[in-house]
Amino acid sequence: MSSWIWLPKKEYPNNQNTFYNSLSPQGDGNYTVCSFNKRYYFRQAPKFVEIIFSGDTAFYLTCNGEDIARGPAYSGGDFLNNDKARSDYYSFKKRFSPKESYLDFFALVRMKPYHLSEYSKGFGGFYLSGVAYFENGERIEFGTDNSWDVTYLPSYNQPKCYDGSVKSDAPVKAEAKTDIWCAEVAPIPPCTLEKFVTYTYKLTNGESIKETRELDKVYAGFLKIKAKAKGCVTVNINAFEREERYFLAYCNFTEISEYYSLELASVGGFDIEISNQSKDDAEIEISFDTSFYPVYRCAKTEVSDKELNQLLEICSHTLKYCRQSHHLDSPKHSEPLACVGDYYIEMLMTAFSYGDFSLCEFDILRIAKTMEDNDGRLFHTTYSLIFVDMIYECYMLTGNKDLLIKSKRALDLLFARFKTYMGENGLVEAPPDYMFIDWLFPDGISTHHPPKALGQACLNLFLYSALKTGAKIYEALSLSENANALKTDAQRLKIAILDNLYDKERGLFFEGLNTETPKELLGQYMPRNVEKRYYRRHANILACYAGILNKDESKKLLEKVYNDNSLGEVQPYFMHFWLEAILRNGLADKYTLPLLELWKKSIRECPKGLVEGFYPPEPTYKFDYSHAWGGTPLYSLPLALSGLEILEAGYKKIRLHPNLLSLDFAHIEIPTPYGIISIKNSRENGVKITVPDEITIVD
Repeated sequence: MSSWIWLPKKEYPNNQNTFYNSLSPQGDGNYTVCSFNKRYYFRQAPKFVEIIFSGDTAFYLTCNGEDIARGPAYSGGDFLNNDKARSDYYSFKKRFSPKESYLDFFALVRMKPYHLSEYSKGFGGFYLSGVAYFENGERIEFGTDNSWDVTYLPSYNQPKCYDGSVKSDAPVKAEAKTDIWCAEVAPIPPCTLEKFVTYTYKLTNGESIKETRELDKVYAGFLKIKAKAKGCVTVNINAFEREERYFLAYCNFTEISEYYSLELASVGGFDIEISNQSKDDAEIEISFDTSFYPVYRCAKTEVSDKELNQLLEICSHTLKYCRQSHHLDSPKHSEPLACVGDYYIEMLMTAFSYGDFSLCEFDILRIAKTMEDNDGRLFHTTYSLIFVDMIYECYMLTGNKDLLIKSKRALDLLFARFKTYMGENGLVEAPPDYMFIDWLFPDGISTHHPPKALGQACLNLFLYSALKTGAKIYEALSLSENANALKTDAQRLKIAILDNLYDKERGLFFEGLNTETPKELLGQYMPRNVEKRYYRRHANILACYAGILNKDESKKLLEKVYNDNSLGEVQPYFMHFWLEAILRNGLADKYTLPLLELWKKSIRECPKGLVEGFYPPEPTYKFDYSHAWGGTPLYSLPLALSGLEILEAGYKKIRLHPNLLSLDFAHIEIPTPYGIISIKNSRENGVKITVPDEITIVD
């Protein structure tokens, strides 16, 4: 039976423990990297091999010199409760067919969380169990135990650094550890690793090289450096997405050796400096392997506007590299699943591109688990409400009712929690925060975690939308009593919003009340309220998105929102709700393409990736260019062009109303569980629709 293994405690007492994640209050933790090795011999090459494997905190696994996976599958997590270990931990499962009659495993394991998305149980560990299957029906089991060799690698002295002058310890036998991980096999495959670029340099003694290598787009992946040296050769690499440089690796090589990065990087190019300080010639090979969730197919939307096609391509590309072992806001930030608003948009983008919702489904289950562990709370209050829409939309796209069943406990806790936030005026009055609204700073005030006057209306409107969607979920689960209770709550909240947050004279919603926030609620993410009344686009967009007004009223309000620039700016994230609002209220013809002009401008400025924001929120903040929350055109444009409505979960029954939106032609592909829906629409030839036989179209 396989065991979790690590460095023996007697020989390495200071390399056993670390903190739970990079936000943990425990302290600095211990940065430790070690390698595990084991070779298994057989009489003949196996027909195939199945292995289950995991590691704490991050690992790189090969077999017979071939990449197997990076890992583990991240558990998700939140920005809250990082003072304790996550209750869940995951392993990967993989099948492969070796050519050789042996299995030579190598695993490089780092013990210390680096990215925000990484979680630890507080101890270093590696686990692998497997079965080799042979043509004659024989099967041989194997796995990690104290027969494996482990080598402490002090040359990996801190993240992104390697000092080859510090020699590795001699290999010792690994020590079996108590299984505190209890790792479940993740219902997803490991990410695909592809060799992308390789740069080879030959340096004479005393020679130095300094150059910049540009990539065509922004990619996510891992760095490798191989050295052939006889003396000191230093390699310093900075990376960039567009202009801002950040440190990627510093290595000092003294002999033939290799450096493997254990930190995911987001890269649009490299600044490379190599210095051969030895007395002999040296050779350095720098390679970058991309990492992304497996892609099985990719649908496309093409239109007569070349800039829109370029935008859609960049949206799809960015989404591809934000799909790792869970969705990421960006590979540069690598935030946890607490950022539900980002992942909701990425899920919808998937509906018109990759069409594989296995990662989205697993994300939902992990978010639900986080909410169950924390009494229905997520760090971002608005995102916790958007989660309700994420569940329901995924169900409609996939037909997977099991998602609703497994998320019910989290929803029960969420709605019960929000009841405790309600005030006597019928509004949410006492939440722990009003975030996240948008990445803007009106009057120098952050709308990431705004005061009540800039966040209350949006939070209440998100709650109104969540209550209505929650009722649909409970109805799908045949829980009519629960559904009716949410409908009643939604109607009460609607009245309270209209009574307290709508200015009838101006015909606008304002962003929140100016009443004082109770002192006991004030803190880092709940600032003191302000006296100014704010009229901005955000609350008014959400009012139309959530359907708190009838369609005629919403149309008038959306006209005002579009034409009145005094209502402020909107960043790419919140533009999703604006585009959805105009579609829901019959204004897609008029405003879809004009709103997409902002993206065209950003793509002209940087065609390598999706920018995090349109407007700099503050002088010191630098946007990344790998942020998929800005990719809603990949969803919003084909949705408006196709007029797709899913009437029965899993595409069993749909409605299509193709619309050219003033374009000359559009070809939309929509991946479904039954195959591709194809819509070809042009002013010259009209509309041609091809739909899989299993799907029913109604007028």
